[in-house]
Amino acid sequence: MMAPGLLTLTFETPTAGDASATLSGRELRGYEEFRAAAALYVDVFQYRAPEFALNPNLLSALAQNGGSSVGVFTSHEELVGFAYGFAGRDTDGTEFHYSQAATVDPRFQGRGVGRMLKHLQAEVAEHWGHRTMRWTFDPLLARNAHFNFDSLGASGIAYLPDYYARAGTDRILVEWVLDDRGDREQTRTSPSKRRAPALGVHEWGEIEAVDDALWIAFPAVPPVRTEVASEMRSHLAASLTTAIDSGRVLVGCTRINDETAAYLAVPDIRMEQR
Repeated sequence: MMAPGLLTLTFETPTAGDASATLSGRELRGYEEFRAAAALYVDVFQYRAPEFALNPNLLSALAQNGGSSVGVFTSHEELVGFAYGFAGRDTDGTEFHYSQAATVDPRFQGRGVGRMLKHLQAEVAEHWGHRTMRWTFDPLLARNAHFNFDSLGASGIAYLPDYYARAGTDRILVEWVLDDRGDREQTRTSPSKRRAPALGVHEWGEIEAVDDALWIAFPAVPPVRTEVASEMRSHLAASLTTAIDSGRVLVGCTRINDETAAYLAVPDIRMEQR
């Protein structure tokens, strides 16, 4: 399959009169844009070790060979958001587009840039013939979980310990069905339709069953102390794995109060369809 033509999305911010208010997203083109994307990636994630750098040549190659290299720009052509991914294949033969990373300039966070990047990647994935997207995120990041599940309508389908081959890199694997992504964002079962039980600090890491759903409480803000975060990861690993192994998927993340958030796991309808 030939590389898709350049795709473009436009997003209007609510800030009237601001010269940078109109943001547009498209596939990256040209060495300077790939280089700017690599620089943004390093700056936002504050990577200093050379092994975490991103090669502009790689981004160009991905864009031409089944992957994605997309960005969001201001009206002055300043790159303020970037995401990249590649074609993936599971051990059972399932093919998908894998989104490796997405990053947004801190000045533009909270303005819908992350959503733009994901939807633009989805369009690129569909051009390459993929029907699903996958990516991972840190299970201690409630904000990311809420975005993935409640905003996009994706599902958490697996818990992956030490994903990057080192301690502290456990991840939740997310799957986003592209065929019905618009409908799922509007109609899926969400925490707003299932009231979370009264969970608090003492329930962190534990499973609370309510009807056919499982709720798993965890800190609403990632623990600062390393030993607390490590212990929390251990508890979450056990509970989330138990929930998913029971034939459920993660579909929501509710912030119960300032201290506690909770994952929602419900029966996996994909199992019913097989």
